[in-house]
Amino acid sequence: MRKVTVHLDDHLWKFSLSKISISTKRGGVFISPIFPKIFWEYYNKGWLIASGARFRLTKGNLVEFYIVFKKDDPKPYEPKGFIPVDLNENSVSLLINNKPILLETNTKKITLGYEYRRKSITTGRSTKDRDVKRKLRKLREKDKKVDVRRKLAKLIVLEAYESRSAIILEDLPKRVPEHMVKDVKDKQLRLRIYRSAFSSMKNFIIEKAREFGVPVVLVNPAHTSTICPVHGLKIIYQPDGSNAPRVGVCEKGREKWHRDVVALYNLRKRAGDVSPMPLGSKEPHDPPTLKTGRWLRAKSLHPIMNEHKMIEMKV
Repeated sequence: MRKVTVHLDDHLWKFSLSKISISTKRGGVFISPIFPKIFWEYYNKGWLIASGARFRLTKGNLVEFYIVFKKDDPKPYEPKGFIPVDLNENSVSLLINNKPILLETNTKKITLGYEYRRKSITTGRSTKDRDVKRKLRKLREKDKKVDVRRKLAKLIVLEAYESRSAIILEDLPKRVPEHMVKDVKDKQLRLRIYRSAFSSMKNFIIEKAREFGVPVVLVNPAHTSTICPVHGLKIIYQPDGSNAPRVGVCEKGREKWHRDVVALYNLRKRAGDVSPMPLGSKEPHDPPTLKTGRWLRAKSLHPIMNEHKMIEMKV
């Protein structure tokens, strides 16, 4: 027997814990439901049953009924503070209680690892080959990056929700990678920037923030890492052998600023927060250690999620 799924609008069915009624051309049909454990988990947590549903007949005249749960988006609260978030290729930095925190995402490792394996699989072979397609699917580059973005968004939003803060993000323009690689000649760096998907990370954070009712403020991203937030003048980055020097010096105050730290303070300032800010990093190259109270360098994202037992459930 072929199984046919029937979709029901809200006027064609009614729900109660004791029975489900379905309207047909020949009158009403009543079903005595048996609920699985996962139904009670959602029902007892206050989730609402959506207006639409679907069902299908199975062997033995049994009916499989599919109910959709929904939860109204909470109203955004009045923020007591701000948490600026700066998106980078291989990490995301945020400012919590004047402490810059760096969350490493390993996106660079995922991108380059995929590219190297892809070349070894496709060299001398067509990408339309069935065996090549199968091997490429197993690499799962997109799935791995989406998993990191979801977990990262959850960490950031939960921190903002618990402290009743608003999240500050850069209002990134369309086709961000094309703007970023305009003057980049390194082919590998261009590839990594294109595969970083900054807008996708921003959208994940906004979507999760909407779920928790966390306010999000979008600000102009121009020159956030090149202007001193104290003096408003240019920060000079001296070449250090890399494509993007990380530490620069304010041309007036001569204090040192790490590129990711100064972006956070500028984002917060543009959102309207005029809280006092400390002078920039005094370290010559890397962010200071935890003991200085200036930077907290987090471990990679997966161990963080495991330690806090933040496991997302698929329904």
